[in-house]
Amino acid sequence: MASPKCRLEREPPSAEALEIAKNELRETPEVVQEALKKLRELIENDPTINFRTDDEILIIFLRPCKFYPESALALMKRVADFKDKYTLIAGVRPDDEKSLILEHKTVNIMANRDHKGRRVLIANIGGSWDTKNISGDQIFRLFYLIHVGAMLEPETQIRGVVVILDFDGLGMRQVAQLTPSFSMRLLNFIQEAMPLRLKEVHIVKQPFIFNVVWKVFQPFIREKLKSRLFFHGSKMESLHKHLDPSCLPANYGGKLPPFDYSSADWYPILKGIESNVDEWNSWGNKK
Repeated sequence: MASPKCRLEREPPSAEALEIAKNELRETPEVVQEALKKLRELIENDPTINFRTDDEILIIFLRPCKFYPESALALMKRVADFKDKYTLIAGVRPDDEKSLILEHKTVNIMANRDHKGRRVLIANIGGSWDTKNISGDQIFRLFYLIHVGAMLEPETQIRGVVVILDFDGLGMRQVAQLTPSFSMRLLNFIQEAMPLRLKEVHIVKQPFIFNVVWKVFQPFIREKLKSRLFFHGSKMESLHKHLDPSCLPANYGGKLPPFDYSSADWYPILKGIESNVDEWNSWGNKK
C-alpha cells in the first residue's frame, strides 16, 4: 500500500467525525446555529477584539469550547492577549523558518492519522536538535505555524491532535534551550491560546537528564493537561496502549516505515496557506 501523502484536509468532516462531534461537542444543527448567532453578537458588541466573524472562523473557536459562545469568546480574547504578550510570533511566515523546515530533522506531522483519526505531531527534541543553528524560539514558531494549518481542517477540529515528544539523546545543549521562559510560553499557548483539542501528549525515550527539564515544566502544567500526559521511556508497548502500532512508524515499534523527522514535505503546504497565516496574524486585540 502506498504511504499517504502530506496534505491539508479542508473538506467537510466525515459522517463518523460528525457523530463524534454530536456526542462529545454537543454539535447538532440547532446548537451550531444558535451558538454562531450568539457568538457573532458577542463579538460585534465587544469593541476590544478584531476577528473575522463568518461561520468557518467562528466554528474554529466554538468546537474546542463545545459550542458554548461565552467560552469561545473567552478563548478568542486569550488568543488575542497571547499575541500581544509574545511578540516573537508577530507576523511569522513559513519562509521565516524555511531553514528549520527544510534542513533540520526536528518537527514533523505524520501524513496518516492515528487509529482514532487524530493528527499526530512528532517533535524530536533530543540529540538531533542542532541548538547551534536552531533555537527554542524557532521551534516554537514552527509549532505556531503548524497549528494554523491544523485549525483549517474540520476533521482535526473535531477529532483533535496527539503530540509525541521524543527526547532520545537529550543533552545539556538541548536542556539549556528549554528554559523557564520557553516552558511558560509553550504551556501558556497549549493551555490557554490554542483553539485545538489536544487529546494526548506522549513523552518517549527520555534519558535521566530529562528530570531537569521536567522540573522546569512541571509548575506550569495544570490538571487538565497533566491528565493527558504519558511517560513511556523506551517501552514502546506502553505507547501502544494509546496509539495503535498500525498507525506508528518503526521508530516507535510501529508497522509503518521509519519516520523522517524533517518537515520538508509540509513546506509547500505551509506556503499554500500563507494568506491564512497572514490573516490569522492580523487578528487580535484592536490597537
